[in-house]
Amino acid sequence: MGNSGLQCGYAAIVGRPNVGKSTLLNYLLGQKIAITSRKPQTTRKVLLGVDTSGSKQVIYVDTPGIHKSDDRAMNKYMVRSALSVFHDVDVLIMLVDRGFWKSEDELVLRHIKNFKGGRFLAINKIDLLKEKNALLPIIDRHRDAGCFDQIFPISALNSQGLDPLRGAVMEVLPEQPHFFPPDHITDQSERFLVSEIIREKLMRNFGDEIPHRAAVVIEQYKDKGHLLDVVAEIYVERTGQKRILIGKNGEGLKRIGIESRLDIERLVGKKVMLRLWVKVKRGWTNEISALKRMGYD
Repeated sequence: MGNSGLQCGYAAIVGRPNVGKSTLLNYLLGQKIAITSRKPQTTRKVLLGVDTSGSKQVIYVDTPGIHKSDDRAMNKYMVRSALSVFHDVDVLIMLVDRGFWKSEDELVLRHIKNFKGGRFLAINKIDLLKEKNALLPIIDRHRDAGCFDQIFPISALNSQGLDPLRGAVMEVLPEQPHFFPPDHITDQSERFLVSEIIREKLMRNFGDEIPHRAAVVIEQYKDKGHLLDVVAEIYVERTGQKRILIGKNGEGLKRIGIESRLDIERLVGKKVMLRLWVKVKRGWTNEISALKRMGYD
């Protein structure tokens, strides 16, 4: 028996921090599995999103932003995670922000040039261009460079141009059986998605004060049938950050709890009891054993 015309493959979404990779993944899948915020380096781990359409299955890989990492262990981990996928995927989608070409985009491009599979460029946030004609020289410049098979102007947030991109990815998938059942949407556990929802609320509410110094560890996750009972610990690096997070009369932590619980209830389809604790772990972002404890292996 052959593969009955089945096609399946991996497509990594890569780019510098904060160009909209996680937003693009969510809109390609038609549902939210990756957390988003306006802060760079929101994505810390490689995340898979599965898109099955008839005989074709794309496994999208959301990656941390590729940047010139400093000596901090967390930054090295994120860049290493992003670059590791280049060896394992069939397609690369490089995402760039309309007209804003930075040195870190150049860094991503250098890695893409050696890639042997399908190479697509997606120019994001075109809805923010005041002059639509401004797009043409950007497209021409990238086309002349000869690095990409196809170029797609898109707006991830407005779902503009996503169908042609999705179709092009599906066209170049290898012929092989599907790796996931058709109803699968991600490889990650519900428990992981819950921890990410809480971290998203931290980033959105306290991104300026503690942008990359917070981690969430789920200490208890009990499904009681009608109710999901979750205890989560939020780790920060300094006592001052803990004070900011908890807020006056506990208002900050209460806000995080309410916003998180509503999203978690949408995810799991039942009532959620959520308890949050804030703990200080000095220097955790630069300590290998602490990173492992937080789930960054």
